Amino acid sequence: MTIRPLGAQISHMLKDRGVDVIFGIPGVHNQELYRGIEEAGITHVLARHEQGAGFMADGYARATGQPGVAYVISGPGLCNIMTPMGQAYSDSVPMLVISSVLDETAATRGQLHQMKDQEGAGAAVCDWSVTARTAEAAYALIDRAFTEFHSARPRPKHLTVPIKLLEAPAKAAAHAAAQTIPLGRPQDVQLCELASMLRRAKRPLFVFGGGGARFMDFADKVMRRWNAASFTTYAGRGIVPADSPLHFGSTLARPSSAQVVESADLVVALGTELSEVDLWRDKMGKTAQLVRVDIDPETFGDGQDCTFPILAGAFDLLDDLDQHVTETLETDWSADDVAKQRAKWRAEIDAERPGILPVADALKAALPSDTMIYSDMTQFAYAAKEVYPMDRPGHWHHPYGFGTLGYALPAAIGGAIGRRVGETHAPTIAIAGDYGFQYTVQELAVAVELELTLPIIIWDNGKLGEIEDSMVRAQIAPNAVIQRNPDFLKLAEAYGAAATQPNTLAEFGQAIRTALQTKGSTVIRVTSDIALTSS
Repeated sequence: MTIRPLGAQISHMLKDRGVDVIFGIPGVHNQELYRGIEEAGITHVLARHEQGAGFMADGYARATGQPGVAYVISGPGLCNIMTPMGQAYSDSVPMLVISSVLDETAATRGQLHQMKDQEGAGAAVCDWSVTARTAEAAYALIDRAFTEFHSARPRPKHLTVPIKLLEAPAKAAAHAAAQTIPLGRPQDVQLCELASMLRRAKRPLFVFGGGGARFMDFADKVMRRWNAASFTTYAGRGIVPADSPLHFGSTLARPSSAQVVESADLVVALGTELSEVDLWRDKMGKTAQLVRVDIDPETFGDGQDCTFPILAGAFDLLDDLDQHVTETLETDWSADDVAKQRAKWRAEIDAERPGILPVADALKAALPSDTMIYSDMTQFAYAAKEVYPMDRPGHWHHPYGFGTLGYALPAAIGGAIGRRVGETHAPTIAIAGDYGFQYTVQELAVAVELELTLPIIIWDNGKLGEIEDSMVRAQIAPNAVIQRNPDFLKLAEAYGAAATQPNTLAEFGQAIRTALQTKGSTVIRVTSDIALTSS
């Protein structure tokens, strides 16, 4: 077996486990990890900040379904990537962060990149954070991470390796594929009981979360056959098509959706935490029976009054239930009532955030059906994610739980890299607010450097609009919500990107279509009054 420094062996091991891309920034403390990257045949993407590297790994993972991997230095490198790690933990994204660490910190102070507890700091924002003290331990922990990515709720892991160990000679890791440990399908007794409940129900309601987004392609078929109504969470959008006759859309956050839930006599929630950022209220709504289907048992005790927990994958449950209930069911749901309710909610959203929905409609008309969208914490996304009709699941990614500003641009870069095959660029776009864009604007250099075809929409209202509105509702005089923005078009051009500012919705649509046909990235600045100035 070839003897190399452990840092180089880790890159070779990752390649053997299917890793083709690593995001990161080299430094004197982690340079041994870089010794083997090119030799192993891995592409390295040089971020301009470790936060950007983390979001790129997140976006890559969401686009490909494969773990995103990042290399960072000890101390500040880890601290900088902790925000993306927290976002990945919140949204169940598989990410492996490998950092160097000082060999000794208890007796020595004042070392470069020293921090008190690097392992403990990482543990605060990921599934587990551990230090490898031997080469064998490093290999075993990497394999553990990949096995867990494939066999449990995918969440970020942090492996930190002492500098001298990275430099020390080591044998290569043994070849081994990550094991996928079956979670187990629902028990027959559970399926029989749920099938009986479904047949008895007159108003069955299904709620689909992001836990099934990658695998669901037949939910609409069974919803129509069973005449069941449905919602999706924001992360589950596209599992049921927007035009399905009994589909209420991703509108659980509408306060009056609680009344719809209360009118159901059976609610089946699949692959969703029903968390605050799904509902924006404590309870989904009073239900006669609430069935929860999840691979994480923690969700069963979250206060939503689950009456029938099933520990299983959302796809597996629906697939098995489809085999048990093969007949057409009669229910009391009305397609006309659902359509009226959806129209009412759309009007509410339009009134709350005027001028956004016409732009969202123009965006939908301009984008190909397989476009993958990455959005930031911005009012445009807040409104659009409730009404934008998704053609398929897993194609609009947003920093839901942790709620990090600066997500969209680097995550879209990671997604575009993951979706690029040779010179073919699958359509991918970023949507950021004017304030959040500036959190990670430096990563625009990466998109330009890699010649990624990537439209980057900046929704520019010249302020922290959502915070201003919240202050007003709380009867606080708006404070610190207005900032002086740069000239975004000149800034984009300085980085080497194309730049444009459409003044009408028609021009906006054309700008999107042009950007998707352009080699290289395009910044599209959209002012919040564009719908008012359209002819």
